[in-house]
Amino acid sequence: MEIYNQTWIGRELNVLTSTDSTLVNRRGCVVDETRNTLVLSEGGCKVTLNKASITFTVDNHPVVIEGAMVGHRPEDRIHRTYRKA
Repeated sequence: MEIYNQTWIGRELNVLTSTDSTLVNRRGCVVDETRNTLVLSEGGCKVTLNKASITFTVDNHPVVIEGAMVGHRPEDRIHRTYRKA
């Protein structure tokens, strides 16, 4: 199963690039996901990230995910087919 179609809650997320430079290199455990946001637990603090403005990896997986591509509810994303880049 592709990393796109798996649940990300409970996994470590690493932000590679962002339109907001303060979000680059943020790393934490995903504690919640909505259609447009990811919530990370980072050193005891919760940080909400807008999916559309970031690219990231999950659990150091080699696939880089563009947040704008996965702007769906998690339960809808699991059954979706994504193009290979």
